Amino acid sequence: MKSFTFFARAAIPLALLACAGNTQAQTYPAKPLRMVVPFAPGGPNDILGRLIGQKLTEAWGQTVVVDNRGGAGGTVGLEAASRMPGDGYTVAMGGSSNLAVAPSLYARLPYDPVRDFTPIINVAIVPYALAVNPTVPAKNVKDLITVAGRKAGYLSYGSSGMGSMSSLAAEMLKSMSKTDIVHVPYKGTAPALTDVISGQIDLMLADLALIKPYADAGRLRVIGVTGSKRSTAARDVPTLAESGLPGYELSPWFGVVAPAGVPKELVTRLNTTIDGSLKSPDVLQRLGALGYEPLGGSAEQFAATIKADIGKYAKIVKAAGIKVEM
Repeated sequence: MKSFTFFARAAIPLALLACAGNTQAQTYPAKPLRMVVPFAPGGPNDILGRLIGQKLTEAWGQTVVVDNRGGAGGTVGLEAASRMPGDGYTVAMGGSSNLAVAPSLYARLPYDPVRDFTPIINVAIVPYALAVNPTVPAKNVKDLITVAGRKAGYLSYGSSGMGSMSSLAAEMLKSMSKTDIVHVPYKGTAPALTDVISGQIDLMLADLALIKPYADAGRLRVIGVTGSKRSTAARDVPTLAESGLPGYELSPWFGVVAPAGVPKELVTRLNTTIDGSLKSPDVLQRLGALGYEPLGGSAEQFAATIKADIGKYAKIVKAAGIKVEM
């Protein structure tokens, strides 16, 4: 009898915790949410963050306040988000750059992407494309490798900054093609793209959505995309892997994370609601117009992607010898 009484009493706190968790999930969200966007307004991260915030507001009737906190490649905003309560009322738009690349890039990263965040859902891929100035005698990737191989530094590439996704994409191209192409870093994608168009530099890998209008106007030539398959926004453009670089694959993504400690019930609620919104016709139309490819899936799948990409980009950063000070 004493043994039964002991176990019965021990089970009471567990039952109370389960009830509390169920009650919290049933009443969530009971107040507005904060969406930390670790970049300035206008870029892919901001566009996706606002779109997700809008769909959460429509689904739940609670305002989602977008909090733009740019700086240091998105690490400033994520650091701020990591220090907020893990109560489900703060989420952030993370991406390949600040969740998967940053651990290898910065010697003193102020957060741990795995330890300090709760993955919610991977939202979308932002396809990258390889574009050259029309004066470069390269109709395809094989031509480009041949031209670049004429002598070291014969060609130059622009990027949105040292250690940016655009620079890593180019360094991966250089490594796999065994070519030496001069890196010219800029403070942002726009000025780099401007100089590729004007012929000041020869090529760039960047968002297909940004490059395509100039390619359509004949001011740039797109010769490849970096993903594992052709982009729906440019079906006639082959991947780099099928163009002479087998194994080349780089697919920058953006996804929703939250501070560590968010209860599983709330993670499920957030994941299910956002995943459903990514399948809605209006969101699919908006993403398609931007050239973004929706992902979705479970929180566990997103966690696995983050861990796998941390290892993948660590190899690229090490091979390129890139180090950036905070």
